[in-house]
Amino acid sequence: MSQLFHIHPDNPQKRLIHQACEIIRKGGLVVYPTDSGYALGCHIGDKGAMDKIRRIRQLDDEHNFTLVCRDLSELSTYSQVNNAVFRMIKAHTPGPYTFVLPATKEVPRRLQHAKRRSIGLRIPENNIALALLEELDEPLMSSTLIMPDEDQPMTDAEDIVDRLAKQVDLVIDGGFCGSEPTTVIEFIDDMPEVVRVGMGDPAPFEA
Repeated sequence: MSQLFHIHPDNPQKRLIHQACEIIRKGGLVVYPTDSGYALGCHIGDKGAMDKIRRIRQLDDEHNFTLVCRDLSELSTYSQVNNAVFRMIKAHTPGPYTFVLPATKEVPRRLQHAKRRSIGLRIPENNIALALLEELDEPLMSSTLIMPDEDQPMTDAEDIVDRLAKQVDLVIDGGFCGSEPTTVIEFIDDMPEVVRVGMGDPAPFEA
């Protein structure tokens, strides 16, 4: 059975953040709030937890996993971007965008898109998510909690516990945090392409 932590959305309790990160470090799969709905998250190197995410969401090898980062300093570690792309991303982070970029060798191959060798990266605007990332001192491997045959993220922590109690190790209740997924922007040859329209305004990335 999964644990349920009630964490304050504005002033996350350090004790609970630390406990949540210990669960992640030990291979646990957690549900945590972002600025665009709840997400599944696990340690960046944990294949077992990643496989659980695939089973819960029924994902195939074409799915782009996302590394949720605390700030832009981690962008160049995990992705290849030129100055123009960096400036464009910087102007719209933190926020409800996921940027699909060419992955560096720091990204485990199993996290990359099977054909394009790309990885999703995002910087959320959510105090709980940022507190987790600060405590972990590395990105969270993540996927928006959208169940199979649904097109919107789950939004209620109690419902998440009821539905996923035997499949995740921890659910963090941070209150309502949005009901739309991120807007996904893929950079192909350094040019942006809107792949999915969600909470973030796609206009700045459209020709």
